[in-house]
Amino acid sequence: MLKNVAAVLLDGAHPFELGVVCEVFGIDRSDDGLPRYDFAVVSAEGPTLRTHVGGLTVSTPYGLDRLDEADLITVPAGSDFTHREYPPALLDALRRAVDRGTRVLSVCSGVFVLGAAGLLEGRRCAVHWHHADELARRHPGARVEADVLYVDEDPVITSAGTAAGIDACLHIVRKEQGPEVANKIARRMVVPPHRDGGQAQYIERPLPRSSCDSVGEVLAWMEQHLDQEVTVEQLAARALMSPRTFARRFQQETGTTPYRWILRQRVLLAQRLLEATDETMDTVARRTGFGTAAALRHQFVRALGTTPHAYRRTFRGSEAAA
Repeated sequence: MLKNVAAVLLDGAHPFELGVVCEVFGIDRSDDGLPRYDFAVVSAEGPTLRTHVGGLTVSTPYGLDRLDEADLITVPAGSDFTHREYPPALLDALRRAVDRGTRVLSVCSGVFVLGAAGLLEGRRCAVHWHHADELARRHPGARVEADVLYVDEDPVITSAGTAAGIDACLHIVRKEQGPEVANKIARRMVVPPHRDGGQAQYIERPLPRSSCDSVGEVLAWMEQHLDQEVTVEQLAARALMSPRTFARRFQQETGTTPYRWILRQRVLLAQRLLEATDETMDTVARRTGFGTAAALRHQFVRALGTTPHAYRRTFRGSEAAA
């Protein structure tokens, strides 16, 4: 049973990510019939820590020995976590904790601390999409999943950026103490107990253009005619190439196939229309070349892990998705 929780901090800690952990585990809600956790903020670098917010510091009487009694150790994000050195005593404490069955949870860049302790080797893990490439480079044995909100590789749980830490914390509560407890905590926090989709819906990633760009004119034409069905043969004729040569050049210069390029551009256009207009799903589907709302939904879920309706609610509010 989850009873004892510690949040371990280093210099440069991010107050929001610490606040997420404190909000879920550090507030006594026993008057509402919810469990009370024995919660402590632990310092890995002295009794007073600076945060990345100017002038704000955190003082705590708890040192690393407090981790020995924890059922869950959380590691919130901090500045320079992608490339700084970590106290060996902290890394040893985290390894000992996992060896005895204690769960460890990272929020955003806190995952780099777990990586330095060797806890990501052979495991799937999540991180803010902005840090995904760096995490994979520094820890090639980790299986980085850049498009999810959190990953549970018990006893190591990792979450993506900022608010995804809420999702991971509530997941742990749900797993240990059931959905009713998690739902009540979420209701008190005025957040959903579970969010649809993953990070993919928040990532801006237009497909790159190549500097040589011998298919540039065709790309420009394709962008203006996403609502039309076209074949490789038609595109090759427009580029004055054979279909085989066109397909090879297209792959070289865009890193993908014509079909995948069009599909990605259609999803990007659908995202923009869902964010900026009140057009119906059928209209969005026609304008983006998917044809029907059902086809739009299928491809949208495949690409972003969420539905068009849920995406619109996320970026425009519930009244726009009605």
